[in-house]
Amino acid sequence: MDYLCFRALCCKGPPPPRPEYDVVCIGLTGAGKTSLLSRLCSEGSDGIVPTTGFSIKAVPFPNAILNVKELGGADHIKKYWSRYYQGSQGVVFVLDSASSDEDLEAARNELHSALQHPQLCTLPFLILANHQDKPAARAPNQVKKYFELEPLARGKRWILEGSAADNLVAVKESFTQFIGLLEDKDTEPARI
Repeated sequence: MDYLCFRALCCKGPPPPRPEYDVVCIGLTGAGKTSLLSRLCSEGSDGIVPTTGFSIKAVPFPNAILNVKELGGADHIKKYWSRYYQGSQGVVFVLDSASSDEDLEAARNELHSALQHPQLCTLPFLILANHQDKPAARAPNQVKKYFELEPLARGKRWILEGSAADNLVAVKESFTQFIGLLEDKDTEPARI
């Protein structure tokens, strides 16, 4: 009996590896992409500067690892975004929900472009309305209406959630839902 208990406890072998997904993260400069990803990786938030070019982070979750390719959001970089889309299995789009109307319109145009891009249009999207902790933040439902997501994203797999860098629990939950979309290719479209 002792041998069977020992064997059951000690000889199972390593746990199966977590699946890995390659994800592209886009959004305008100042949307909070780098801050959110740094917090998810348990990195310090001191001295965070906007990404110039791109960075890659392996973001661990209990059920998967996301290899996130974050692309800088400056105007001179956005025109090269599509060169980094190949091989992506999902898209994280971060927008500043407390931004000016002009910046929100620019974010809307970039999201529409991404949703219609041939390399991204069939992939799951996680749309984060970031900076929900700021007084001028628009609620996710306001963003959904302003961005006209219902007609544009019809038939696509997407999630729209509010986020803030200081509410890591909610951000992790959003990513957990997103991983669910990545895992299940047959998920029903459009969940909010």
